[in-house]
Amino acid sequence: MSDLGDFTDFDADDGPTDEDTAEAPAAETDRAAEEAEPDSAFEPMEVSPADPDSGLGVLSATNGLRISEEEDESLLLAYVTAANRSAVRLGTYLLVPYPDGERLFCRITALEYAQEFRADDATEIHARRAMREQGIDEQDFKFIAELDPVAVLYSDGDDLKRRMTDRVPKPETVVREATDKSEIKTGLKIPEDGVFLGHLSVGGEKVRTAAEPPTIDYRLKDSYDDGDPLVFRHTLVAGGTGSGKTHASKNVLRQYLGRTYEMTDDRSPELAVVQFDPQDEYAQMHDDNPAMTDEFARRCEREGVATGGYDDTIAFVPKVAGADYSASHHRAEQVEFTVPFSLVHENPWLIAGSSLNDNQYGALVNTLLPRFKREYGREATYDQFLTFLNDPALKEELDETGDIHEATFDAVKRRVRGFGAVFDQDARPITDQISQFVRAGGLTVIPTYHISDSRTASTVVLAVSSLLIDQKLSNDPTYDRIKETPLVLGMDEAHNFLTDADSVQARKVIGKFTEAAKQGRKERLGLYLITQDPQDIADSVFKQINTTMVLNLGDDDAISAVNIPTNLESKVPYMEKGQRVVYSPDNSEPVELIGLSTCVTRHGRE
Repeated sequence: MSDLGDFTDFDADDGPTDEDTAEAPAAETDRAAEEAEPDSAFEPMEVSPADPDSGLGVLSATNGLRISEEEDESLLLAYVTAANRSAVRLGTYLLVPYPDGERLFCRITALEYAQEFRADDATEIHARRAMREQGIDEQDFKFIAELDPVAVLYSDGDDLKRRMTDRVPKPETVVREATDKSEIKTGLKIPEDGVFLGHLSVGGEKVRTAAEPPTIDYRLKDSYDDGDPLVFRHTLVAGGTGSGKTHASKNVLRQYLGRTYEMTDDRSPELAVVQFDPQDEYAQMHDDNPAMTDEFARRCEREGVATGGYDDTIAFVPKVAGADYSASHHRAEQVEFTVPFSLVHENPWLIAGSSLNDNQYGALVNTLLPRFKREYGREATYDQFLTFLNDPALKEELDETGDIHEATFDAVKRRVRGFGAVFDQDARPITDQISQFVRAGGLTVIPTYHISDSRTASTVVLAVSSLLIDQKLSNDPTYDRIKETPLVLGMDEAHNFLTDADSVQARKVIGKFTEAAKQGRKERLGLYLITQDPQDIADSVFKQINTTMVLNLGDDDAISAVNIPTNLESKVPYMEKGQRVVYSPDNSEPVELIGLSTCVTRHGRE
């Protein structure tokens, strides 16, 4: 047997403690390792990268990495590290570098938590334990971001350019957030210069960069370098009541005022704007906004945004029987005008209303109006036309000759009545005031808020807009001032005038505006349409719109009608005042913007 020694002299205080016993094996192991390899001691390893700002995570090839010509078949997934997860949002713009220095510009389209370890967390015990704890251990879960490849960025000399996505990045490539203004603008194809519409945003928050100012300005192309300025490719502003359509439109139109555009005769006059105003709000653009602070004005100046009231603003007020215009909410000059009946000879549908059928309209256009013009002269009035139709001998003659059946004659006579409040009132005709009405660099506002009868207001708007369009499109215009001036025709509540309906008047109106939209680039005529019911705008006009600015809309039909990408459609009903989506294929990728919080001119009647 082994000699175990004498236990009688054992003193418990002389033996090793529990702590000594526990540390001894570890200490001996460390000493053995140091003796074996004295220069290779292990250093503790950080789980997260030493520089957390170097990226959000890395590309994951667990499910494959794929770039495809079919957008739905591309597959890019990024693992987001634990420290970066709280900062990641849907829509965030990312950059993925290639080995040769090119970068893939992406957008986050989906975010997902997945379990790192196989476990069933849908149990009572697990749920109660989670409810007692303050949070989760992020390292127990995978956080995956799905990316939509937008473009490849590359250098061409000193310029940064973009092309379509044509190559797949390497697995485990570090993914970082795009924070450089030039990279983001190039990736989204946003012009450096142009008409300011707002600041780029994601999820209702402005995109921030390291530059000064930190925001990214979104501008609409306004040069001839890559085609015609987009102002002549037409704009639609759609938004529900209270969404800020007028606020946004005032800010946009203010940027156009004072800009020059090339005409075919090598002249470059300033743009004229004619705005139809059913709520009597746009004449306020003459005045400064008392709510604008000096700090806000300086910030706008630094970003090249025009602010302040526009002096060359005139309210052209239609004189209508039984309606008086009085305005104390703006200081713009007021000029009265009336619509002469002579305009009906070029546009007979103005008195056709929505009730004349094709046979009756033919009788009006081909027989009655030409004969009236021959007998009474071109400058004859509406009252004289009614007197002309009241002649029983005329009715009998036309019936006997077979030109117009007496029943058709009576129908026309009955249905062209009711326009006495519109034509030939006690004011100068609009045709006598063209030089003041259309002014290079001038803003003309036509308020119709004081006209209570919707039929009368519609006739005024259609008569004046038709005059402008006819002169713009004519090869032999009567008024050279209209033909030779670049012009924006703004129409609020456009759905009331450009609805596709089965009536003579609707077809004629839609045809005229469709032709205007098609010829706008050549004739320097731009349409600026504002509506809360975009689904009611005729398709033939809608198809000519290049720039669509969508504010808050709650109606599903209206949202579907504006034809924006589905990822942005879902955001429209939740947009706060000032937020908007801009879809302008010839200008940029579809983006989300936030407009200026303060109107650059006076706005509101407080």
